[in-house]
Amino acid sequence: MLWQSPLELASERNIADLEVETFDRGDDTLYLLDGCQRLSTICGALFWEPNDDPRSYWNLVYDLAEERFLHREDLDDPPPHQVPLRLLPEPSDFFERVRDLPKDQYNKAKVLFERFTKYEVAVVTLEAMSFTEVGRIFERINTRGTPLTTVEFVRAATWTSEFDLLDAIDRVRGALARKHYGQIDRTLLLRSISAAAGLGFATKDIERLPTLAPETLTTAIDRTEDAARRAVDFLTTEIGTPTAAALPYANQLAVVIEIFAQLPKPDARQFAEVRRWFWKAALSGYYEGWNAKKMEADLSAVTAFAQRESKIIEVETVPLSTRQWLGQQYRRDTARTKAFALMLAAAGPLDLRTGQRIDTGRALAWTNDLQYHHFFPKAFLMREGLSYERANTLGNIVMMTAISNQAVADQAPAVYLQDEIDFSGEAEIRARLDTLLVPPRAFDAAMDGDYEGFLKARLDTLLDWASDLVHGAAIAEPITGEPDPEVTRHAMSVEVEDTATDD
Repeated sequence: MLWQSPLELASERNIADLEVETFDRGDDTLYLLDGCQRLSTICGALFWEPNDDPRSYWNLVYDLAEERFLHREDLDDPPPHQVPLRLLPEPSDFFERVRDLPKDQYNKAKVLFERFTKYEVAVVTLEAMSFTEVGRIFERINTRGTPLTTVEFVRAATWTSEFDLLDAIDRVRGALARKHYGQIDRTLLLRSISAAAGLGFATKDIERLPTLAPETLTTAIDRTEDAARRAVDFLTTEIGTPTAAALPYANQLAVVIEIFAQLPKPDARQFAEVRRWFWKAALSGYYEGWNAKKMEADLSAVTAFAQRESKIIEVETVPLSTRQWLGQQYRRDTARTKAFALMLAAAGPLDLRTGQRIDTGRALAWTNDLQYHHFFPKAFLMREGLSYERANTLGNIVMMTAISNQAVADQAPAVYLQDEIDFSGEAEIRARLDTLLVPPRAFDAAMDGDYEGFLKARLDTLLDWASDLVHGAAIAEPITGEPDPEVTRHAMSVEVEDTATDD
């Protein structure tokens, strides 16, 4: 598969250690996208010239007696019935070699010659296609499903002996790795680089990066690295996301980076607005479908805010509603669950049994589910006849340490809450529940075994807290002790993927 393109891409100029002849095709170049291994094998076998390496891959012959290909490990002239494949491109040399062979071997040699000289290579040439279109086609036809990403295309189009885009992006990732944000998808960072260069977030904007002057691209990368450091500092201290994996929507990071690229040092009011915007977008699910239209709107909103043309980062989101926690299931890998967990962490939760601040960094790293608890245990509710889905709703989830979670197990709330009241007193338990966003009415309903009453009261409190965050409320200071080794391994192994569609 070939791609005809006017772009000057970094590419290999040899196949199987053989230099490829360059043809003048005017303004366009043909790039070999798929079939390189096949062509390398054929070219190496047919065009190798003996040198001082008898073990060369291409020291190949066809044995007419055994009717099979063989690899030789010497430079001696092979026996007559073994024909070097390098003779096949030159008919005179080939038939000079085989003319004195017995008739049956000579006829086999003719068949060998015809098989190669009459063989046709099917060629598909892609013309007038963008990086993304070519990449999608390649991924679909490649038998191993190997992706050919936009990052790889832009890297090839911008590569010089002094500059490698992949190295530059990985340098940014390395700078973020100290705060457990190193495994961000490269395409996401490329979106930020494109925006920092004055182009935009969309793929069509990224594809214009090769047209920039080298110094413009380098400046954009430096600007992105500095802004990304500030963005991660903001996310860890002002939002409470300890790792990249804790972000509900990875694409939102690209916009946060652009905010700090345009506004490196926000004042207190601007910081509050960025917090407000983050929570509004994250809790409403705005980034579930980050298409080209939203990308353009986001960039315009950020620019207007940074240039003080607007006091807010104005994006259109759906109104918050208790339905989003009642109708959503608790599944730790989903964006909705991650946004909900961030909201719980922002309230500064205390462990129900010990009264100690919960290490939200450990909880949000998602090494396991034991940092979360169904306030009405699933097993208990299902014994009462409720469905799994009704029991597993986000509105029934609280943060709790793993040890406390195991102690509570599947007991009825009235049982385990009474145990804690007997030990610590009702006022203390109610105070701890407040930090878990379980209000007095929900506590009373739980003590009465009224699950529906509990959900109604708690959902109202969740909505109130979400509204406070959306209106700029500051979060409780995160408690994140020394990184747990398991947490660190997880944070560094999970790559937060760019899922923007541009559609």
